[in-house]
Amino acid sequence: MKKLIVALIASAAAMSAAQAQQDTPRAYVGAGVNFADHESRAPGATNVDADGYKAGGKLFGGYEFNRTWGVELGYNDFRGADVNFTRNGVRGNGEAKGHAVYLAGKASMPLNDQFVAYAKLGITRTKNELETVNAFVNRSESKTEGYGALGLQYNINQNVSVIAEYERYGKSKDWGVKPDAFTIGAKYSF
Repeated sequence: MKKLIVALIASAAAMSAAQAQQDTPRAYVGAGVNFADHESRAPGATNVDADGYKAGGKLFGGYEFNRTWGVELGYNDFRGADVNFTRNGVRGNGEAKGHAVYLAGKASMPLNDQFVAYAKLGITRTKNELETVNAFVNRSESKTEGYGALGLQYNINQNVSVIAEYERYGKSKDWGVKPDAFTIGAKYSF
């Protein structure tokens, strides 16, 4: 009986130590590639043809208070996309581009030792621009809106992870980058 009690106490101590190690606050940084739709609908334009989905870059960093709660700050560059259209019978072309900065709270749920599901909710500041060669449809719009994301993280080791996530940057717009983005990336925890 004494051996059983000692074994239970030792197991509880080992589990507590392992959990305390995982619950220590940690900072992280990461980079990724995002894919967003560059479909455009300029007011009064017909025969609109845009590049569609293109790859852009993402940089992010955050702080995990424990293995459940954290905060993250990120920047997405959605790159430029060519746009061709007809307006008032005149053929035009140009470039639509955009970027976004976000700040979000992050809730994580470990599924096992390697996989972690997470959700982020916060605010984003987006900027979409449309510059045309014919100079009759130039537009620039910046907005502060809601931000949300759902993702899955695979832990390669204690410090290095890869991520895959769906992100939503505010409401749909008539031109420029659409608010839905898919991101794959990697992060390093300190």
